[in-house]
Amino acid sequence: MYRVSICLILMCGFCWAQAGSDSQPASSNVRGAEYPRVSSDLRVTFRIKAPDARKVQLQPGGDDNGLGKGPIDMTRGADGTWTVTTPPAVPGFHYYWFLVDGLAVNDPASETYFGYAKESSGIEVPEKGVDFYAVKDVPHGEVRVRWYYAKTTAAWRRAVVYTPAEYDRNALARYPVLYLQHGSGEDERGWTNQGRANFILDNLIAEGKAKPMIVVMEQGYATAAGAAQAPAAQGRGGGQSSAFEQVVLNDLIPMIDATYRTLADRDHRAMAGLSMGGGQTLQITLAHLDKFSWIGSFSSPLRAGLDLKTAYGGAFADAAAFTKKVHLLWFGAGTAEERMLAPALAMSQTLKQAGIENVFYQSPGTAHEWQTWRRDLHEFAPLLFR
Repeated sequence: MYRVSICLILMCGFCWAQAGSDSQPASSNVRGAEYPRVSSDLRVTFRIKAPDARKVQLQPGGDDNGLGKGPIDMTRGADGTWTVTTPPAVPGFHYYWFLVDGLAVNDPASETYFGYAKESSGIEVPEKGVDFYAVKDVPHGEVRVRWYYAKTTAAWRRAVVYTPAEYDRNALARYPVLYLQHGSGEDERGWTNQGRANFILDNLIAEGKAKPMIVVMEQGYATAAGAAQAPAAQGRGGGQSSAFEQVVLNDLIPMIDATYRTLADRDHRAMAGLSMGGGQTLQITLAHLDKFSWIGSFSSPLRAGLDLKTAYGGAFADAAAFTKKVHLLWFGAGTAEERMLAPALAMSQTLKQAGIENVFYQSPGTAHEWQTWRRDLHEFAPLLFR
């Protein structure tokens, strides 16, 4: 990943550095907004007007991002507009916000996305020559919102469901299902809003590289009926994870199979997720191999020093039995996310040494961010249901 330092712009007639004349408004801007702007060399210029502010900073979301480590000081122009231009950013989607005299403020010129357990600004930095997640002239599936009542939580819940382009035209066909989970601090909208999963699947299916499938995305937080509710950012907790497992098994899967034309058996049911969602995937699938046979872990917080006899309830203890049940076990991580890459690689190698085949994918140059997970899905989906 590029190491990002910051170039400052003065808006009063002289500049230290500025966005190139070929810069374009980011595709993630609200309609008509000229900033943020992305240059052809992927430098990004941010602006916000705050004439009464004493200090304004750009705050990229987290340390693992393609914009740099924040907070980053911005420079005030004569008209009260604050500006900063970054060196070339890592391509992909990045969260950010401004700190105006210490107060976190979203960019009014940018769309917002649910991340970091709140609505946050986001910017799309294009990757040259890459269009696997672009909107193309191919048949498009539908992204549907499905509300259902979960007995586990005694509450209404919302799932986002992708159906392939042919779903409504081919009324007799049934389809395999991928349950696809987001990360901590995000929600069920993440894979379509930030991850562009529907376009990734549209393009793969149109090219004949992936089987038509239904994709189900649910919020990875659940609180059992009568228990105290934890905030979204605390989704890693054992109680939340346990309750979510019960939601998936006892509420979500039965609802999906009753509502959509699914192939309702383990050979046609997959689960994958990123970060927290990848951890939930391993927790749920490895404990219930009677229900899942395709498993994907993207940038998951994996255990060090894996003991195959005891890990995940002993799911790996009998290599031959595991291999017979599981059609695909897949791990992915970005080469710039050291905390996730090394444990994932170690787990993959340990399993292979024990006779358990698995696929390990490294996303070049990306960290704990959506470009890693877009690439993960693009590599993972074609292997499903073959």
